[in-house]
Amino acid sequence: MTFLQPWVLAGLPLVVLPLIIHLINQRRFQTVPWAAMRFLLAARALSRGYSRLRHWLIMALRMLAVAAVILAVGRPLSRGWLALAAGGRPDSAIVILDRSPSMQAVAAAGGASKLDTGRRQLAAALATLRAGRVMLLSDPGRGPEEVAAPDALVELATAGPLAAAADVPALVQSAYEYIREQAAGTTEIWICSDQRANDWQPDDGGWTGIRDALAKVPQQVRVQLLAYPVPAGGNLAIRVTNVRLETLGRDRRLVVSLVVSRQEDGERMTVPVTFETGGIATAVEVEIVGREAVLKSHTIPLERSAETKGFGTVSIPADANPADNRFFFVYDEPPPRRSLVVAEEPASAQVLELAASIAPDRGAARVDVVSRGDLAAAPWETAAAVLWQGPLPEGRDAELVQQFLDRGGQAVFFPSDRGAGGRFAGCSWDDWTEHSRPVVAESWRTDQDLLANTLAGSALPLGDVEVRRSCGLTGDFVPLATLPGGAPLVARSSRDERVTFVATTPTARDSALAAEGIVLYAVVQRAIDRGLVPLATARQVDAGPTAATLAAASGGAWTRLVGDAGSPSTESGLHAGVYASGERLVAVNRPAVEDTSPPVADERIDSLFRGLSFTRITSSAGDTTSLVQEIWRAFLIAMLVALVAEGLLSLPRSAAADRGARLPRRLEAAA
Repeated sequence: MTFLQPWVLAGLPLVVLPLIIHLINQRRFQTVPWAAMRFLLAARALSRGYSRLRHWLIMALRMLAVAAVILAVGRPLSRGWLALAAGGRPDSAIVILDRSPSMQAVAAAGGASKLDTGRRQLAAALATLRAGRVMLLSDPGRGPEEVAAPDALVELATAGPLAAAADVPALVQSAYEYIREQAAGTTEIWICSDQRANDWQPDDGGWTGIRDALAKVPQQVRVQLLAYPVPAGGNLAIRVTNVRLETLGRDRRLVVSLVVSRQEDGERMTVPVTFETGGIATAVEVEIVGREAVLKSHTIPLERSAETKGFGTVSIPADANPADNRFFFVYDEPPPRRSLVVAEEPASAQVLELAASIAPDRGAARVDVVSRGDLAAAPWETAAAVLWQGPLPEGRDAELVQQFLDRGGQAVFFPSDRGAGGRFAGCSWDDWTEHSRPVVAESWRTDQDLLANTLAGSALPLGDVEVRRSCGLTGDFVPLATLPGGAPLVARSSRDERVTFVATTPTARDSALAAEGIVLYAVVQRAIDRGLVPLATARQVDAGPTAATLAAASGGAWTRLVGDAGSPSTESGLHAGVYASGERLVAVNRPAVEDTSPPVADERIDSLFRGLSFTRITSSAGDTTSLVQEIWRAFLIAMLVALVAEGLLSLPRSAAADRGARLPRRLEAAA
């Protein structure tokens, strides 16, 4: 139990004062044997047990009354129905706010969101606790921000909702660094979150180091989790997956693909989707079955007088979470689809050139086949991807490729026939393995990267690609597809996510990549699509570090065209909207994982803080229950009850009761 005035508890030894007084009073009387009293003592022997019990009860009630007075003066606090935490008034309190879109869910129409409820409950609790200093942590890149008063949390702009996901491990790490550097005294870390997996990252290996570091600080640290784990029921989310501008003669049109999703299966339902661009709104109905509905290639005619560059929104009717009911998009003439092919084998160069030259949207695509000696003159600035078959680049070649990657390009490396040699992005090729019988991929990642499922949910037919020879890969990489035995077939560099390695070549001698075709084509075109993103003048990015980096690179010269006008300028790239930066349009939206990430189980969260002073308080959106309440009144009531009961027990027994008690004894003596 927490006390606002814990020093008063030093008076608890006074509880034994009634017992001491009783013992002192007993020593005031002397015992003198008197023959006539023997018969009276014998007569009272039968009722001695009751008297002794009554005396002990009176003594206990007097001691209870003294204890209740002392505890009431100490101003005890109760933290919720389930959470009773030990300790006194904290010297400082660090508030970690999960401001992600999922925290904007409400329990009922017009009600308070999880984030608003959490801010109000935290403000009331910290005001009652009277922490010496209150710090707010909502962005690990900005560090702790001192709050003038707990009530400021309710209206503080930097405590409001974001379109970006939260990084709880990084925020807790920042809290630890503040405690270590500031040498703060007793500190409470309050975490307000809905426990989404993408925010907490419970499998992140850094949690162990954070927990151990907090356990070793000399100051007393208590962690309080204010959790809102129940997902919003019946919530729908909308997301644009692709936007392109098509020109047909003098006419132009937008082609938009989108997904309407929900976290749980439900009944078949029809959802109206509203498109708005150029001040004109149109609507279309989408039928959702299961967990998602996909609307592909919906066309929106544009006026001939309209500019080639513009922006728009898609939206669905209001539901449990307003943060995922609208999505922003931008469009412009696409940049030229250009790629480079560098190959030591003519057969590989021919296959890679063919895979890169067929654009998925029937547009024009240009492929430059470049020899190793002509790399310096290659059009690196306008290329989106480089397809490299041969020894990994070294020296000046490696510098050119690295500059290309730093600009945002993509690289896919295929091994040299000579195998081992060279090192790039933390990886190097090893020896070749001849397979006595062709093998196929045993497993591959279908959730992200170049081998992800299609928009319709279908998996790439990687299991149909026979591999006759494979080259070993060593270094720092993340396997995307593995062969029997665990050897990587496709891998991404751990040091640079823009670098992909394919451990065989597309020649018929080594694999069926060229004969099967689909997988190779998908890998190449997806790499080109990723490389086109930084070249486009209209770009769609996730709110978070990437968007913040873009905003910082522009010198903070982002002009908001559509979005939350109340968002602070210091949080550029973290709020949804459409922004202009020079000639470039940028649409910032919530990350896709925010629509599908499930909550982490309570037991898993508890294990992250095992060994620390950790308390969980579970609440819900719109809950107005106070987290911390002073309960001294309850102790005063307990004191009054104890005194009244003590008074009743101390009353002398009535004469009628005495006669009733003596009558059975007289009858027994007469018998």
